[in-house]
Amino acid sequence: MTDLLYSEEEEALRAAVRDLLTDHCDAASVIVRTESDAPHDLSLWKSLADGMGLAGLLVPEERGGQGATHREVAVVLEELGRAVAPVPYLTSAVVATEALLACDADDLLAELASGRRIGVLAVSLSVAPGGAHKVVRHENGSLYGELTGIADAAAADVLLVPGEDGGLYAVDAGAVAVVPQVSLDLTRPLARVVLDGAAGRRIGDAEPAVRRALRAGAGLLASEQLGLADWTLTETVRYLKERKQFNRPVGGFQALKHRLAQLWLEVVSQRAAARNAADALATGDDTDVAVAVAQAYAASVAVHAAEEAVQLHGGIGMTWEHPAHLYLKRAKADSIAYGTAGAHREALAELVDLRAP
Repeated sequence: MTDLLYSEEEEALRAAVRDLLTDHCDAASVIVRTESDAPHDLSLWKSLADGMGLAGLLVPEERGGQGATHREVAVVLEELGRAVAPVPYLTSAVVATEALLACDADDLLAELASGRRIGVLAVSLSVAPGGAHKVVRHENGSLYGELTGIADAAAADVLLVPGEDGGLYAVDAGAVAVVPQVSLDLTRPLARVVLDGAAGRRIGDAEPAVRRALRAGAGLLASEQLGLADWTLTETVRYLKERKQFNRPVGGFQALKHRLAQLWLEVVSQRAAARNAADALATGDDTDVAVAVAQAYAASVAVHAAEEAVQLHGGIGMTWEHPAHLYLKRAKADSIAYGTAGAHREALAELVDLRAP
């Protein structure tokens, strides 16, 4: 039977990442960044990617990476989710890296693995694995078109752009126009990418690369959602133990204890689904099923946990100064990232042959 428990190495990795985030990613500074023109914390990204070598976890050692597995990446994403860290880890170290692993671009892969460059797959954040996505026109060696809903495009050094000829092209971010779009989650901003004669280097076939990248993104997004839900539950329990009404801790009221107990059960189940998806991505066993199960369940739990955090914190939970709104916005944005829960349930029904009558 698959062992979904965390290994000693994974727990050590968690501790190291959490310590770094505690020192360099406090809620107040994240809120300040969302109000600025530079929402991404590139200094924190440098510490994660260059200082700790986490950008190359999925890349084999012979190709310039750390040679780890999706299980270790899942642990990192749990901690990033707990901190709502404004870094392009999911988009660059997971999605763009997985796309490059399916292509012939070892030079670019090594640059992403080292953290020297940030890569972004130019596919809308809402596209599910295997879903239809927009492509650009390839004409006389140049690329023309417009792509919308691209997460973390503003932080990218290189964009991986699918062309209508079936190729995947590496395009320097300086050769395109990146126009910010209104984003609910200000810690993972979206943008519109306009290519008007941009030069691109064909690095492989788009279809298998995009499918592989989106599957990994969806599967490991569940771990980010787990970290988010776990933090909101823990923080809400802590607050209710301290907050008093009628000279009693609010957490002692039976109605609230029942709500927290139900939420704890949901988070525990979410952890099992997320860990199973990460393990399936690492081993290749029933990967599509595991990813679909995780995303069919994880999104609603993360949203519920964030909603309960806002409500059970009372008036303070409604304020801009308290970080609860960051978690609610991230949870809501994640709920439609890489496919909605409904889309994943439909995919799961096809995979296990349980289609609706």
